[in-house]
Amino acid sequence: MISLSLIRKSDLWYSFTRSRSAMVAAIVLAMLILTAIFAPLIAPQNPYDPAQLDMWKSELPPIWDQLGEWPYVLGTDTQGRDMLSAILYGTRISVVIGIASVALSLLVGLSLGLVAGYFGGVVDNLLMRFGDVLLSIPTILIAILVSTVVRQMLPPELRDVGSSAVLVLAITLSGWVQYARTVRAQTIVERSKEYVQAARLLRVPARRIMVRHILPNTLTPIMVAATLNFGMAILTEATLSFLGIGMPPGQPSLGTLIRIGNQFLFSGLWWIVLFPVLQLCLLVVSVNLLGDWLRDALNPKLR
Repeated sequence: MISLSLIRKSDLWYSFTRSRSAMVAAIVLAMLILTAIFAPLIAPQNPYDPAQLDMWKSELPPIWDQLGEWPYVLGTDTQGRDMLSAILYGTRISVVIGIASVALSLLVGLSLGLVAGYFGGVVDNLLMRFGDVLLSIPTILIAILVSTVVRQMLPPELRDVGSSAVLVLAITLSGWVQYARTVRAQTIVERSKEYVQAARLLRVPARRIMVRHILPNTLTPIMVAATLNFGMAILTEATLSFLGIGMPPGQPSLGTLIRIGNQFLFSGLWWIVLFPVLQLCLLVVSVNLLGDWLRDALNPKLR
């Protein structure tokens, strides 16, 4: 295992401690994720449990308003759902979908990028031309198409249960191309180097050469892309849920909460939409700030 002393002596840690924006973003992101993970222990109620919703407590303003009530710190929505609880649980859904979609996109993109760059020829042309077709279509349109088609293929009783899996699949289909193109370019450079040629002469299997030798040398730009795409995946999920083809109202993500609150924006219930929007902004901005810092820290030309 890597000791803490080695981490503190690394260039990456030195760059992190010298960047105030990165440190603030890391603290904010850690707080958002930890509060989402421990939502059952922090939240006043479970917003997924209809038995805990009280219609008599609906449309309560935040606690600092004279009409606010404890423990509804951020008020309630039209169903008596505590907004703080809904935001914490919704953040957990958005973060899980973002992590799962980025991880699956990484798996697909790394695999196809290594194969295309190492073997070249017809395999490379087929994979990259398919990727070019996907890149020519806006990401959100691909996600909407995949989400709508897959949802219609599922039985009605499974559509709400499988909403998160459908969203992950939709985001992955439009997100793997960037990783594949980056890894392919790096693989083409690495495959002509002497250590790869020596491994070929020793009849090392191609799969081992790609995984053990080439892949580690392609991970630096991939780490930066994955960090930035994590924020984009959260935004894509929020957009799909806002359009009504993402998470159902019974399992609200941040996008679902914003869609519900938007219906009451001009009726004076501003807190129903404002607080989920602020949570989404904090989450995405903190991820993007970390991604920008990581891109600069791993760029040898800026050292």
